[in-house]
Amino acid sequence: MAGLRHPVTPDGRYFVVRGKLWRMSDPTIAPGDKARLVKQLMDARRAVKTAKAAGDPEAEAAAHRLVDQTKRGLGERGPVWWKDGTPDFNRHAVKNTPYADWYAGSRRQASDNRSACSQSPAP
Repeated sequence: MAGLRHPVTPDGRYFVVRGKLWRMSDPTIAPGDKARLVKQLMDARRAVKTAKAAGDPEAEAAAHRLVDQTKRGLGERGPVWWKDGTPDFNRHAVKNTPYADWYAGSRRQASDNRSACSQSPAP
């Protein structure tokens, strides 16, 4: 999760962008396999862009299918990768999930940190 700019839920299952939960990749995927899948995902996303620009709906649909297949391989879509029976909240508004209190607290903390930084005296 190094370099991730968005808050990640305490259980590591989701990250939050604009108030919406997005499922993280399965952490049990071997690093080499994950790197291969991420490269495949980026290639598929570029293929979507290229097909759209070319006005080729068949190529675009095929590229979207590859994006979906790859995201499933990463564990970001399809059956959840955790085994404790907890429901999936992927693409849900965080405020409507059990993560609402955590998120509200993390936003308050981030706001407090920004305020403290802006009040620091200049060197």
